[in-house]
Amino acid sequence: MSLYPMFVNLTDKRCLVVGAGQVAERKIASLLCAKAKVTVVSLSCTPVIQQWSDEARLTLHLRAFSPEDMQEMAIIIAATSDAAANLAVHRACQPHQWVNIADRPDLCSFIVPAMVERGDLQVAISTGGANPGLAKKLRRQAEQWIGPEYESYTQFLGEMRQQVLHLGLEEGEKRIILRELLDDRFFQWTQNGEIERRDREAKELLHRLPRG
Repeated sequence: MSLYPMFVNLTDKRCLVVGAGQVAERKIASLLCAKAKVTVVSLSCTPVIQQWSDEARLTLHLRAFSPEDMQEMAIIIAATSDAAANLAVHRACQPHQWVNIADRPDLCSFIVPAMVERGDLQVAISTGGANPGLAKKLRRQAEQWIGPEYESYTQFLGEMRQQVLHLGLEEGEKRIILRELLDDRFFQWTQNGEIERRDREAKELLHRLPRG
């Protein structure tokens, strides 16, 4: 399957999840983290999903799915244990709606990749639905390479970039500073917990005249 990779902003986007078991719970958790407006339809649900409903983090309907549930939904996920029920969800979708059917990549207009997340840093791994097990294996390997220190490092680089962009420098000067900030020493200081030294060196860099 040939897919176009992209990251999307789901803030306040209406999303429907049909099913409320363990698989659905993982998918719902990701949607909630993305600040989507989630509606769940299922005959039963896990305790965690019930808790999310009690906390008003999502809308829960404990009943059978109806095609009317699709109205105004941007994304639909069918994650029940019933293949026929999942197929019914797919058939009810409109062409403009994005749909993901659990364990049926051939029926999906989008798939959810295996993810490595370190704060603002996100690395997505996908085999186009051909072998999810391989994607998960590669994710575990990537998690070892991209350690937890990358969360702080990514935040540091983002903050420094904003400072550089507000210095009123020429484009060439900005590129020189931003390239210097990507030098391995800044990552090593982050990794070693030498945050004060890292920030001090970065501050001094901003006040030096760039030399090409």
